[in-house]
Amino acid sequence: MPNDRLRATMATGGWTYESLASEAGVDPKSVERWVNLDRVPHRATALRAADVLGEDVHMLWPTLRQPRRARSVSPELVALYSQRADLPVSSYVTLFEQAQEAIDILVYAALFLHEAYPRLTDVLAGKAAKGCRIRIALGDPDSDQVQRRGREERFGHGIESRCRLALLHYRPLIGIDGVEVRRHGTTLYNSLYRADDQMLVNAHTWGVNAYGAPVWHLRRIGASGMFDTYASSFDAVWEAARPVED
Repeated sequence: MPNDRLRATMATGGWTYESLASEAGVDPKSVERWVNLDRVPHRATALRAADVLGEDVHMLWPTLRQPRRARSVSPELVALYSQRADLPVSSYVTLFEQAQEAIDILVYAALFLHEAYPRLTDVLAGKAAKGCRIRIALGDPDSDQVQRRGREERFGHGIESRCRLALLHYRPLIGIDGVEVRRHGTTLYNSLYRADDQMLVNAHTWGVNAYGAPVWHLRRIGASGMFDTYASSFDAVWEAARPVED
């Protein structure tokens, strides 16, 4: 059947088979088939012809298939924050309080947690008493990586002091069943805060303090997703970290 919409558009604009074919870069016989046999051109050709005619391509060729869209956002992404400072500490505490099986923390210091919520250690101890496994990996202040991060963020020896202070906050947990604290000297690409199948990822940016870097909230949906990528990263650091003795 003929493509009446295309025929009318060409007639209104004074287009012939030859003139449209010249602009679209095809043979005039192809244009004739578009009009009289309702043939659908290749996508690139259809877009070019529609642009020449000043029409929407899907108005001229309704059966032209829409391009397949790649998934641009992972279904595991719950929320994205432009910087850590936008996320209240209560969000971390709530995440930990909801955990039933496992809590994992990978940071250099993250003193902001205890500074804003001094009862955090009590919360973690309470979760451990209910059978929740807790693993905390803190930065080793004597490691080259921690000292380098201080220089990169123009924080000097401050970050080393913060790592030592962080250990003081968590030290009451050492020796409690189900809790283990370790020190690591790895390059920290992301600070991780995991509670069962949810995780807050603080992505680090060169030269920027962690509070100014983005955070994304992930929820594990299936195996081999973003969540598992970060969980595996934690496990790798954990294996290389040194236990803190009582």
